[in-house]
Amino acid sequence: MEETLRSLVAVALGLLVVLLRLDAERFGAAEYDEPEPGRPRSLLRRLGWYAVGAGLVALAAIVHPRPETELALTPGRDRLSVVTLGFAYGAIATAQAIAFAWLRYHRLRLPPVSSYPGAALNALGTAFVDEAAFRGILLGTLLLAGIDRDLAILTAALVYGLATRLGAPGREPYMLVLALLAGLAGGWLTVETGGIGAAFLGHAIGRFAVFVATGHPGRVAPRGTEVEDVERRRRPPAGWRVILGRDAGSRDR
Repeated sequence: MEETLRSLVAVALGLLVVLLRLDAERFGAAEYDEPEPGRPRSLLRRLGWYAVGAGLVALAAIVHPRPETELALTPGRDRLSVVTLGFAYGAIATAQAIAFAWLRYHRLRLPPVSSYPGAALNALGTAFVDEAAFRGILLGTLLLAGIDRDLAILTAALVYGLATRLGAPGREPYMLVLALLAGLAGGWLTVETGGIGAAFLGHAIGRFAVFVATGHPGRVAPRGTEVEDVERRRRPPAGWRVILGRDAGSRDR
């Protein structure tokens, strides 16, 4: 009876992490870790999101009677396999990030170097919260409930895709597809290795690669709304010259 109650409490804590993931936009974390017009960024708010998510996961691991075996809240059985598969996952994720940036922008849209530390923190924090909540607690609970392995992985991936809110109107559809693929890959790696270590490693590498290649942490701006696109529209057409009026206060013609 006590173990059942502890397991239910751990699942409830995991569901709180899922709800926290739904609210990532308000905290400016995960895919929403970038400046918004008229809305200053708050480092404390973002750090709070990571801390609350990690704290809830830690509580779930403490409360649950067998978190390592039933919720996969461990790096994995074989550390060498975890590292190898994690870096392989990260390499594939990096390749797709570069390919997407090349197709979308015809170049790598490298962000300022000063933004890299914050992006690395966001990649690590988001990857841990996502993998522990969705590929650890949620997927582990579905498997314990007797659901088929493939169906459980698919269900956890779909819930994850919905929790990111990347399917909202006006957002890049490919980012939602990427989140779903990450959910499927992470779920498969978690089941195969017995832990979230490989999924966490590949997820963090891929998320940081998307930032470096596109300049966005995971929520690409709609076509024509990037900063350089707006600036290009403000400039006169190629070959035109701006003629100033005689009066100093006259506008450009």
